[in-house]
Amino acid sequence: MENQYPVYTLKNECNDCYKCIRGCHIKAIRIQNGSASVINDKCIACGHCVTICPAGAKRVRNDIDKVKALFLTGKKVYVSLAPSWAGVYNISKTKMIAVLKKLGFTGVSETALGAQEVSIETAKLLNNSDSGLYISSACPVIDDYIRLYKPEFAKNITPIASPALTHCGFLKKVLGDDIKVVFIGPCIAKKNESDKHPELMSAALTFDELNYWIKEEFIDIENIETDESYHFEPESAYEGALYPIEGGMIETIKQVGIDKNDVTFISVSSLEDFDKSLQGIQTDKIHNKIFVEALGCSGGCINGPCLSSEKSRIMITSDIYANTQYRNPIPKEPRVVVEEQYIPEPVETVEYPMEQVVKALKKISKHSEEDELNCSGCGYASCREFVNALISGDAEPAMCVSYMRKIAVRKAAAMLRCMPSSVVLVDSNMQIVEANDAFMHMFCDDSMYEIFASRPDGMTGAALDRIVPFSELFKSALDTGNDIHQEHYAYEDKVFDISIFTIEDNELIGAVISDVTKSELDRTKIAQRAREVITKNIATVQEIASLLGEHMVETELLLNSIAEGYDPNSTEEHK
Repeated sequence: MENQYPVYTLKNECNDCYKCIRGCHIKAIRIQNGSASVINDKCIACGHCVTICPAGAKRVRNDIDKVKALFLTGKKVYVSLAPSWAGVYNISKTKMIAVLKKLGFTGVSETALGAQEVSIETAKLLNNSDSGLYISSACPVIDDYIRLYKPEFAKNITPIASPALTHCGFLKKVLGDDIKVVFIGPCIAKKNESDKHPELMSAALTFDELNYWIKEEFIDIENIETDESYHFEPESAYEGALYPIEGGMIETIKQVGIDKNDVTFISVSSLEDFDKSLQGIQTDKIHNKIFVEALGCSGGCINGPCLSSEKSRIMITSDIYANTQYRNPIPKEPRVVVEEQYIPEPVETVEYPMEQVVKALKKISKHSEEDELNCSGCGYASCREFVNALISGDAEPAMCVSYMRKIAVRKAAAMLRCMPSSVVLVDSNMQIVEANDAFMHMFCDDSMYEIFASRPDGMTGAALDRIVPFSELFKSALDTGNDIHQEHYAYEDKVFDISIFTIEDNELIGAVISDVTKSELDRTKIAQRAREVITKNIATVQEIASLLGEHMVETELLLNSIAEGYDPNSTEEHK
């Protein structure tokens, strides 16, 4: 399962923005069905994608349950606490120890103790070595980056385990080999170290996980009960506490002492800067000793991906310095050395045949070198790099912004062409953005039509008020943001049905216009003919009514005379 790796993606949360691709220096991200996932074999767990993901879809594996399971074994479980804690948490060391003991840990020790041993061993190595390039092994992100992506420099990494692993070895030597050690700090890559060296580091938690766990247990840090006997085991650290600050390791090595001034110390932080620093270097032509303190996070561990602090980095640095004590003298021999060999495991890169590359380029409408914009909108530095990812199945055509824009334009153009009505888009300057052929035919005479039809952009940029006789309607729609519908808009000998609608408030509007002149004329003729027929019908009805009226009067008189002739009363009276 993907979430077994230290960094993974919640696919339902991924918003298809490709920001993680753009931010990943090694492109260890695969896009499938619009969702980004981490390529475990390529990832070095630097955590940059976690910090930049706008949707929070990139997550860090939670190992709290793994640590709780260690408690159930009955073994003593100690914390290796990263020195950056002093800059992150505004609490005393006794309160920090009390909190961690409350969670269930047997005791707390400072990772800086391991850092001190690493500095002593590194100084000893530099004093006894020949000229050449030496790269610190303190940062697991840098170590893995070199092994996977710069394997030719793996031999230049100092053969010493990181301060965290050295500290774990130190604690097992001092407190017993059967103890369990859990690292807590700002680094995600430490989870990789614990996965690779479970015999030294049983688990690794981030400060984010620690804060979550504290809230889960409802621990009130401010009011937690402390004991003045609480102390870091087996002792407090000194100059090793400077390691999370860029240049901190170099400072501690110098304090240990270099026999001759023949070592050039260089501090480099961030993968991008480290990558640039190695470009063009020829290790076999180095005639002095160069030691590079290489850190994966810009500015050092105080900028770790899971630092979980709103304090400024200046204040974190200041607090770390304020809490650091110095030894004088510093021992020349380390109490413990954990050796580590960094074996190159170069990530396989495939060179695809040119025919396959060209075919893939055509799939995203790249038919010539001019079409290869290298805009990096997809997240890759160049179109060729994107195409390689496309062929390998790590990318999708929809990631190409220019290609998708072309597709959208083509679809829109096809729809405009197929519409029998006139369609026009107008910007806030009352200039035409887009118009279909029906619009040009409707409002342009033959000579004007030929001019616009011959232009690659058609009517784009033309002033609307010089084309249509009712531009004031468009101006009103732009100003008010209201849609306008005008039926039977008459102009000279023409009649139009006009529908104007807003696309972007006060910026872009569209209109669909129909010439209904012929249908109105036909309707008028029908109405006129109908009126003529109605008039004739009315006349006929009136004539019929008149005739019927006269006939009924005559009949009534006749009947009355007959009736009177048969009435005796009427006869007597008549006589």
